[in-house]
Amino acid sequence: MFKKILGKKEEKKGESKEFNEALSKVQNMNLTEMRTYVNNKIASFPVSTYGLLAVMEKLTLENKTTHKLYLEESDTDVKKKKAFDLVLLIAKSTKINLKVLDMVEYFVKIYTPIIAQFDKDHKEIYASRFQEMHTQALAALAVLADDIGKEDVLR
Repeated sequence: MFKKILGKKEEKKGESKEFNEALSKVQNMNLTEMRTYVNNKIASFPVSTYGLLAVMEKLTLENKTTHKLYLEESDTDVKKKKAFDLVLLIAKSTKINLKVLDMVEYFVKIYTPIIAQFDKDHKEIYASRFQEMHTQALAALAVLADDIGKEDVLR
């Protein structure tokens, strides 16, 4: 009984260590490098749930020193488009979990005015893409949860 309890604590410590390692690597990446990472093209840094979470954290958290978000209305259209495409790519990833999906939802929430303005200026449909992506990601997570539930029942 105590081994199970102690084992879980050790796993949580290991999980936070993995997340911190991923976060330290992602903090130095630009959008192109993050896209390369999410596409699993970096051999020394394979895609993981913690890595996706670190990427989403970089895109959504406010910088403590400048008090600015990663994207602003004054940023170039190319940077905005790359960020939107990166988030859509993350949502389609097989490594996504509920926490990453929550971060994607938060991204859409905080950048809604920028997304709307970008769609208006460039005749794009990112707002509807994000809605479709959310529905598809939830469906994929539901299928994954069903599979995990079936495996537990069979054991």
